[in-house]
Amino acid sequence: MYSFIVSSKKLRESIEQKYKEEDVSLKKKIIVNKFFDFIMDDSKTVLSQVQELQLILYDIYKEEIVLNESL
Repeated sequence: MYSFIVSSKKLRESIEQKYKEEDVSLKKKIIVNKFFDFIMDDSKTVLSQVQELQLILYDIYKEEIVLNESL
């Protein structure tokens, strides 16, 4: 019985780690897509759009996403 508990615990930890990694990867993809999809819109104020872009850039920084220099 004890070995079953240990192996089920290892299995659970392994599954949790896998999904955490997938979740982080998905989160990074969403942030990068926001960056690439960002466009200035004449119907919004410049200040609000700059703030929106700053939030996206902060998320990129926070998630330690490395952007190529050409971007």
